[in-house]
Amino acid sequence: MRPTVHDIAAAAGVSLATVDRVLNQRAGVRKVTRERVEQVIERIGYVRDMAAANLAKSRVYSFVFILPSGDNSFMRGLEVQVHAAMARAPLERMVISIVKVPAFNAEALVTALDEVRATAPAGVAVVAVESPDVIAAVNRLRADRIPVVTLVSDLAGSARDHFAGVDNVAAGRTAASLLGRFLGGRPGPIAVLAGSMLVRDHRERLDGFRAVLNEDFPGRTLLPVIEGQDDPVLAEKLVGEALAASPGTVGIYSLGAGNRGLIAALKQRKNAPPVCVVAHELTRHTRAALNEGLIDAVLNQDAGHEVRSAVRVLKAKADGAAVIGAQERIYIDIFLKDNLPFDEGDENQRPEQGEEL
Repeated sequence: MRPTVHDIAAAAGVSLATVDRVLNQRAGVRKVTRERVEQVIERIGYVRDMAAANLAKSRVYSFVFILPSGDNSFMRGLEVQVHAAMARAPLERMVISIVKVPAFNAEALVTALDEVRATAPAGVAVVAVESPDVIAAVNRLRADRIPVVTLVSDLAGSARDHFAGVDNVAAGRTAASLLGRFLGGRPGPIAVLAGSMLVRDHRERLDGFRAVLNEDFPGRTLLPVIEGQDDPVLAEKLVGEALAASPGTVGIYSLGAGNRGLIAALKQRKNAPPVCVVAHELTRHTRAALNEGLIDAVLNQDAGHEVRSAVRVLKAKADGAAVIGAQERIYIDIFLKDNLPFDEGDENQRPEQGEEL
């Protein structure tokens, strides 16, 4: 038979009330007693039925997603996936809410994190902007035992519990390998369009991209990074100016979400030589550009998987349960116009391994 709380109490020589305090991480238990109970739990292999415990306590998990505002197509797709999780939440005794902050604004993000902390939620998922103040705000949440998952862009140096996103260095390396192979021996420089170097995912993609160019395609010139702030109007203007200033440009790596502006700029080049383009995130805009031949390849991360992963991890952390690493790994998809998935509202809805549709 499975070990019970009665077995723990008997083996540790404590009352059921003490076992309950240890299991629920409540105060009122001496350190030495808590450690003895925890050792017994591990030795006898006690596994708590969290669903039954939470049902008995009528526990409801309150999770908050902090997302950047604006018309970034990928972020709006991510928001759609959070709303899908919100619709499922009552069945799993969860309440999920969304807080939006201006993109790339560390000060606004710190304010949002502190305001959310004051409500004492069961967990927070956040698209991070890297700054010392944001790290400190995340650490304040963790000091209050509020689990934190970074979403899409990680936050190095913080006490966050988990990162739900792709390996962005590997994504940048993949982009460089594709672009270098597509270009072959065709000479000319390569331009890079980013959103902002304030976010870690963009910097890591650029680091991986540069590394592979230097390793496998030496001699390729990389033009100064264009920071379009994920603003389509600004990105169109800056890309157009960069291509006019360097008409021999043969490749573009769009590592952020300025793809609408990039596509608009490319369409303005009526009789100019073609430019090989690798971009991120499969949206209706990049899908159309792939089919038109304006973009050669798209690297995609599954927004639905990321949101579901964040919810699973936050729930596990709130329960003190283990996280299944393999289930939470977010994969990098590579799409050409030849292997585009069925269009399900612009976002790839493929379930992760072991998950039902």
